Amino acid sequence: MPVESLPVRDAPIHFRLLQQYLVLLKKYPILTKSVTSGILSALGNLLSQILEARKKAKHGAPINEIDTAGAARYAIYGLFITGPVSHYFYQLMEVWMPTTDPYCIIKRLLLDRLVFAPGFLLLFYFVMNILEAKGWEDFEKKMRKSYWTALKMNWKVWTPFQFINVNFVPVQFRVLFANSIALFWYAYLASVRK
Repeated sequence: MPVESLPVRDAPIHFRLLQQYLVLLKKYPILTKSVTSGILSALGNLLSQILEARKKAKHGAPINEIDTAGAARYAIYGLFITGPVSHYFYQLMEVWMPTTDPYCIIKRLLLDRLVFAPGFLLLFYFVMNILEAKGWEDFEKKMRKSYWTALKMNWKVWTPFQFINVNFVPVQFRVLFANSIALFWYAYLASVRK
């Protein structure tokens, strides 16, 4: 019995959105990854604020209004830093450590966890400090107070996901995969940076 295919316009909305995303990813890979990163970074920050407000409400503490400027800072960071930097990092990883390398699985993970993660977290702290219009002393204080804690948590949380990402997710989808996990990671970072 022949299978009848449906025109795209009759497909479910999630299928059409995915198809449109794939078209944009192919035509404009860096821009698509950057915009996606910006949106998901802002959503991660908003998630953090909502979770914090719920925790305060549960304990009877006064609840702050949603900090739209904070969400905007995360959107800017995702748009201009996370998207492009991650895109180029994953592309370079493919060149430096092709799948033909017998130890590529371990090398990729070590590069990501021991070089990229610490540097990217440092960049996050630095850029957020600039976006918050704070001085060098504030940056040093936050680094001393929470960088090491955040890095250890990064290693705990991200290592299994990045093992999958850098070794089994097709390179064009790695930024999206990482952004999906980062939605919750940015919620964590927003809470420890306070």
